[in-house]
Amino acid sequence: MKIMEDYYYTKDHEWISVEGNVGTIGISDYAQHALGDIVFVDLPEEDDSFEKGEAFGAIESVKAASDTYLPVGGRVVEINESLEDEPELLNADCYENWIVKIEIADLSELDGLMDSAEYEAHISEEE
Repeated sequence: MKIMEDYYYTKDHEWISVEGNVGTIGISDYAQHALGDIVFVDLPEEDDSFEKGEAFGAIESVKAASDTYLPVGGRVVEINESLEDEPELLNADCYENWIVKIEIADLSELDGLMDSAEYEAHISEEE
């Protein structure tokens, strides 16, 4: 299971990497394995705003459909349009193939997220 060192994670298996006040968000390796073959990704619109923990889209696989939640609140500044035609990119490399980039409204919301070691412990409890 691949876990990125300098990323933050949620209990719902989303990750966020931060550069300045922009967060890049995707699903973890654990999530893409659990979902199986991903067949559809529902993306928000650019400039949509969401609160921390709010669903911003969904991922459908051959096994299930699952909402995706924002780890922190903010405004969508970019979506990964490649996922509209090739949702399976999330299975190929879920860290390279992010879902959205947001302008983070409150950087202090990152404090409530797990670091890589905490996330590793979290998924070991789920298995």
